[in-house]
Amino acid sequence: MAGTPEVSVITIETQRVTLSTELSGRVAASLTAEVRPQVGGIIQNRLFTEGSDVKAGEVLYQIDPASYQAAHDGAQAALAKAEANLLPVKLKADRYKELLTSEAVSGQDLDDAVAALKLTEADIQSAKASLEAARINLAYTKVTAPISGRIGRSSVTNGALVTASQPTPLATIQQLDPVYVDVTQSSSDMLRLRKALESGRTTTSEKQAKVALTLDDGSQYPQPGILKFTEAFVDESTGSVTLRTLFPNPKLTLLPGMFVRATLEEGVREQGILVPQRGVTRNPAGSAMVMTVGADEKVEPRVIQADRTVGENWLVNEGLKPGDRVILEGLQKARPGTPVKAVPFEEKTSGH
Repeated sequence: MAGTPEVSVITIETQRVTLSTELSGRVAASLTAEVRPQVGGIIQNRLFTEGSDVKAGEVLYQIDPASYQAAHDGAQAALAKAEANLLPVKLKADRYKELLTSEAVSGQDLDDAVAALKLTEADIQSAKASLEAARINLAYTKVTAPISGRIGRSSVTNGALVTASQPTPLATIQQLDPVYVDVTQSSSDMLRLRKALESGRTTTSEKQAKVALTLDDGSQYPQPGILKFTEAFVDESTGSVTLRTLFPNPKLTLLPGMFVRATLEEGVREQGILVPQRGVTRNPAGSAMVMTVGADEKVEPRVIQADRTVGENWLVNEGLKPGDRVILEGLQKARPGTPVKAVPFEEKTSGH
């Protein structure tokens, strides 16, 4: 028919679509430890360089050990004295046991000797405990690194007086390889993903979802990360949940507090249907719709369900099937129910 308008169409085909979401986040150290003294005293030496890497167990500060050494030596002498009393008391108790059979001593005398032996043994145990406590306090005069990582600035200098378990840390150590990237996702997006997984439309073969990072300057971080966990509650003020991802950071490119964009792989739609955004409009009710060419070569409106974009396309959940022909160009020439001539859309095919 000479007057039949010509429209450009694409024929719908299913394809494997990898779904991802880009979320904003910030870098956080995977481990953070505040260094505090466990005994009080004067700082004699700071034994690290601020901003350097330290190993777990490395001595960071030396507190004056003189009084703790004296207490340790006193506890050691008290133990030696208690142990020296043990032998004569034990010999006396053993001798009274033998003499009791010949009635050379009374039962009361034996009871007193055995009680004296037990008291001496208890004194030894008490002295050992006191010595151990003194040994621990003496060891605490060497303030060591609780974890390996990068240590920040020192809040004290040599000569400063510190107290046990003081509120102000002497320094803070952060483990920067690997690092966490904490991103937030709206609770509605999380529910949408969960429903897609439960319905079987979207599948994931990964036990831990892969994550890619875009740095603040727009460059791509070279190493992929993994999703560690999702918080079990929704922030009331923002309506979002926090996702914690883990990234290797061997070159210490990522620093705590840095702003990044994380692209999270949500899963795969094996039989995904994509429609270019230019072919999707809204009807008066606000529903997404496309114009298709039916079997009788007439225009047919079709309401679709598409709740997200993939590149320059809408991902269609319902409303289209393989083989359907969707009009991309010439919509202004054709109205629902009118005959059209469908030609393949060639200028710009659907993105993959």
